Amino acid sequence: MTPFQAVLLALVQAATEFLPVSSSGHLILMPRLLGWGDQGLEFDIATNTGTLLAVLAYFRKDLVEIARGWATSFRPGGAGACEPAGRLGWALIWGTVPAGLAGLLIKDWVSTHGRDPRLIATTAIVYGVLLGVADRLGPKRLGLGAIGKREGLLIGCAQALALVPGTSRSGVTMTAALGLGLDRPAAARFAFLLSVPIGLLVGVKQLVDFGRGEIVGLSGSTIAIGIAVSAVAGYAVIAALLAWVRTRPLLVFALYRVALGLLLFAYFS
Repeated sequence: MTPFQAVLLALVQAATEFLPVSSSGHLILMPRLLGWGDQGLEFDIATNTGTLLAVLAYFRKDLVEIARGWATSFRPGGAGACEPAGRLGWALIWGTVPAGLAGLLIKDWVSTHGRDPRLIATTAIVYGVLLGVADRLGPKRLGLGAIGKREGLLIGCAQALALVPGTSRSGVTMTAALGLGLDRPAAARFAFLLSVPIGLLVGVKQLVDFGRGEIVGLSGSTIAIGIAVSAVAGYAVIAALLAWVRTRPLLVFALYRVALGLLLFAYFS
């Protein structure tokens, strides 16, 4: 992989990780459309680590408050568990469990069969339609303070579906949140925050694997480029999407997903 290819793929990751259009799907399709070799799941994970750094930087104050609120829930009486920050902390933990378990079970399948363009086309269309329906019909009345363990677990189950390329982690979690009654800004913010726990686990595992020499075919410089570029660009995309959902619907992203899926079926049939 050349530095140019690494930069372009990292930019694609940054844009599509937070927009509800599927980063994994675009990272798999871009090399095929440009005639490049598949960069593999490990590079995708590296760029995902970059966008995780963007989330940590953008929501640093929120994350500190959540961590403090969650920590107080262990004090005698557990009063912190009833506070908004403490409730949100537990919701993020419960929301991480399904994806963690699913990742252990199907990682090998995702790295092989999951990279089929026809599968990506199908998931792009199906979850695009669901996103449009949830955005159109969801009550959209609740803020982040309404999220508890139950809501976190349900949204986490939706997040587990995003292990299948083309689903979109941010898209499917926002869809679930909108369906549970959250307004668009709250749904987007929770989707971003929910990426932190699982992202940290995956990033640490990749770092350990790289240190052990278990990652082959990727140089340290290539991984560094992927992380750095996706982190900087991802920060800008977070700000842009949060500004968008304050005043605009998500229909444009739903329509894009359906159109992309139809084009993929036509191209790869």
